[in-house]
Amino acid sequence: MEINGRKREPVRLGTHGENYGNWMSTPVFYMVGALIVLMAVLGVVSHFIPGMRLIGVLALAAAVAVLLLLAWITWIRRQYAFGGGGMMEKVHEVLLSHLNFTGKGTLLEVGCGSGALSIRAALSWPEAEVTGMDYWGAVYNYSQAMCESNARSEGVSERCRFLHGDARKLDFPDETFDAVVSNYVYHNINGADKHALLLESLRVLKKGGVFALNDDMKPRMYGDMEEFAEKLRKMGYQEVWIIDTAQEAFGSHRRAALMMLGDSRMLTGRK
Repeated sequence: MEINGRKREPVRLGTHGENYGNWMSTPVFYMVGALIVLMAVLGVVSHFIPGMRLIGVLALAAAVAVLLLLAWITWIRRQYAFGGGGMMEKVHEVLLSHLNFTGKGTLLEVGCGSGALSIRAALSWPEAEVTGMDYWGAVYNYSQAMCESNARSEGVSERCRFLHGDARKLDFPDETFDAVVSNYVYHNINGADKHALLLESLRVLKKGGVFALNDDMKPRMYGDMEEFAEKLRKMGYQEVWIIDTAQEAFGSHRRAALMMLGDSRMLTGRK
């Protein structure tokens, strides 16, 4: 792995039985499975009710379509899995490789989930103090306890802390951290202005601090990100770039789209 132009030994997570979950969450499979059962039952029952056979045929066709959806999301889950396709790890490596961090000081991850990226940062920079913050909603089955358990198992619990918080209003004073990172978080916050979320994450970054904020930046949600990057430059931010992580991490936009992250881009720079 290369970080800031320097070769480092690759960081391997999950080798001690840690649980980092999966971006294709288990509740999604429950919902899709329930739809398949519902459509199949409707199709069978309607077959025996006069006048409803057409509805039954349509329900069975819908069940087949949802079954194909299940096959697709199962493939996606395997691609993201630690020890499987490893795409979660690949994205983390790409993100940290673009963070121009010296490794000395404090780092915040906005939306830490299971703690995987925070822990990778702590292992990559042995002198850094890492804070992971998350709302820990029910969709992904992540929790503060999971993060803390993973950090202990990986041997970095003394340099990692995990806090409950809201990305829309971070509970930290201005200019608290030397580095800020985030990965596929902001697009999940319904109704929030994405540029406002980015600025709130940058608010807690020290002058001279660095950032790497990666997300599925769909234009309908994010608008013109090149224009936003130029706005940051006019505000005094330096080395501001938009990185095409769909291409860099996934290998192509087509493959990223197949994994539901076709508009992956990352905002990087220095305050």
